[in-house]
Amino acid sequence: MSMSIRLRTRASVAAGRLTAWFSRTAGLGRGGVIGGRVTLRLDPAVLRRLGQERTVVLVTGTNGKTTTALMITRSLEALAEVAHNGDGANMPDGLVAALAASPEAPYAVLEVDETYVPWVAMQVQPAALVLLNLSRDQLDRVGEVRMLERDLRTAFANLPRTVVIANCDDILVTSAASAAARAVWVGTGRRWSGDSGACPRCGGAVDHADRSWSCACGFERPNPTWSLEGGLVTTPGGRAVDLDLRLPGEANRANAALALAAAQCVGVPPHTAAARLRTITDIGGRYRTVRRTRHSVRLMLAKNPAGWAETLRVLDEDTPVVVAVNAQEADGRDLSWLWDVHFERLRGRQVVVTGERSADLAVRLCYAEVAHWSAPDPVQAIDTLPPGGVEIVANYTAFRDLVGRLPDA
Repeated sequence: MSMSIRLRTRASVAAGRLTAWFSRTAGLGRGGVIGGRVTLRLDPAVLRRLGQERTVVLVTGTNGKTTTALMITRSLEALAEVAHNGDGANMPDGLVAALAASPEAPYAVLEVDETYVPWVAMQVQPAALVLLNLSRDQLDRVGEVRMLERDLRTAFANLPRTVVIANCDDILVTSAASAAARAVWVGTGRRWSGDSGACPRCGGAVDHADRSWSCACGFERPNPTWSLEGGLVTTPGGRAVDLDLRLPGEANRANAALALAAAQCVGVPPHTAAARLRTITDIGGRYRTVRRTRHSVRLMLAKNPAGWAETLRVLDEDTPVVVAVNAQEADGRDLSWLWDVHFERLRGRQVVVTGERSADLAVRLCYAEVAHWSAPDPVQAIDTLPPGGVEIVANYTAFRDLVGRLPDA
């Protein structure tokens, strides 16, 4: 890197940090996103330059990015300092801010919004890329999932040195990752298959049998070298690693299996990584239990049909539920996904709906025959319930606001 380029990069990073400081001082936010945006505007090639001479791991997919990226980060910290966008800012400006905040870290673990993966990967040339799952998200923000799969497939074909760690039980993931020169297949078990009824290669019907799937065109599930059974992960050498996570649910065990495979690709043995994963108790406030006067409140995040499906499975059956839904830019304005969520699972429980789009949610629950009442504010919704435990499930901005408002969150 020439002296003039180094000076430009340093100046753009300094300007970004100053902007971030002003944002925090003025109480406008954490400042990372606006700081990264200023840095990128001043030096459009800054992401590539900040990623040079580091071992970079990218994590993407519709659900589980933040969790899996934290798991890999915690694993790699056994080796050295790791740059990580732990605040969930997963678009280019957030990635720039994370790398600029840890300029000496030899490792970087970055969760990346699926739509930005092709560009980001070409900039940083990752050593490893983890593809978790692909399913419907907000149409106005992400677009059609099969188009996304094709874009990722093209991107992976242009990354000859990148190891792609992929969930082979997700048909769309397998289709995209099959284009990679170096693929590591992880069997996590099939849960959400609502977007995989047709083959992404020929459009024919996909046949599911036990843990395998195949299409008449010859496209089929590859044999995984890593596999998850219950709480045990079997490694390529045939050794079983007991996860024993403190995070709930099958989805988090699947995330952990992929994280172990990624960590080993970068040099962390599975048993070492698993021990570090057991120290994780919450992810940015989600799964955390907080006290509010007469209530013990567990915070849960769900943003799309597949995420809601997993979250509804881990709710305590005897505990009242508050459901909060917003439709801000970060959530996606489109709320058609509400009709793809099996809210019928909430029948027979005490349910309170709240958030900016509580009326839309109330209509959906009426059709699901779920008795409920409404409250204008999520915190007030908690207070309308009898003393005791409360499960609160919120989408992105509603969850973010709750974490800021509830004590100890």
